[in-house]
Amino acid sequence: MRYTPVACALALALAAVSSSVTGQRPDHQVDARSVALVERAAAARTAGDLNGATDLLETALAVDPRNRSAFIALAGIAQAQQLPGKAIRMYREALLLEPTDLAALKGQGEALVQKGAIAKARENLARIKGLCSAATCAEATTLAAVIDKGPPPTALSAKAVTPAPTVAVEAVE
Repeated sequence: MRYTPVACALALALAAVSSSVTGQRPDHQVDARSVALVERAAAARTAGDLNGATDLLETALAVDPRNRSAFIALAGIAQAQQLPGKAIRMYREALLLEPTDLAALKGQGEALVQKGAIAKARENLARIKGLCSAATCAEATTLAAVIDKGPPPTALSAKAVTPAPTVAVEAVE
């Protein structure tokens, strides 16, 4: 008799949890409309329309936020636009969906090098080497080469190239 309230509460909790789990789609099932938008974005990027490709990829993510390839493509565009911080964030989103995605790990490592975070890029390289089953892994080789090359030279800011103002001193007579 004293276990009845506990049993009822557990049964209710089990029913609530199981009904919410059955309503979710598996990770590997990405909405076909989202996949089509990613393909259109790839065509736009090939044509050189980075802004149009970004818009299509963001729409693809609005349709299905579990589309890992859309995150990876957005990160690639961000790298092409010299926005490594945005690229790192997009790769992180892809890695939250699939932590063992070699392409996302490699891309994030390259973006980290682009930003100057070599130590973090080496961590990604170590993760890739741990995940690769083959003796030679293309992702590991590529990322190691990028790390060895190092970050790109820093671009000069407007402040760095603007000459200091000169004040003319007039002679007082």
